[in-house]
Amino acid sequence: MLYHLDFRVEYADNMSQQELLAIWVEEAQAAAEAKQAGIVVDLWKCVGTRRVIAILDVPTPDILDQIMFDLPIMKKMGQHVQVEVTSLRKYEDFANDLKTRLNS
Repeated sequence: MLYHLDFRVEYADNMSQQELLAIWVEEAQAAAEAKQAGIVVDLWKCVGTRRVIAILDVPTPDILDQIMFDLPIMKKMGQHVQVEVTSLRKYEDFANDLKTRLNS
């Protein structure tokens, strides 16, 4: 199953930018490993904001939930990370479904 994840990262007043960057480096390494493993289809950092968009391919929502809990950024500062998750459907599958419905 494909999922679109939209991460928005804030940080507390008592956290320095260097501390945030150190956590983000750890997160980037984990993301690179997940991409190599095929879990992360692709991801993007939005310019000028602390926002990351990712497409993940995992078999079940349970596994996605487990992955989310294990992310370095969630373990170290999850209270400052908002994630919007959207389940995705391949457009080709949707188009085929439309054709089937039109012809029935």
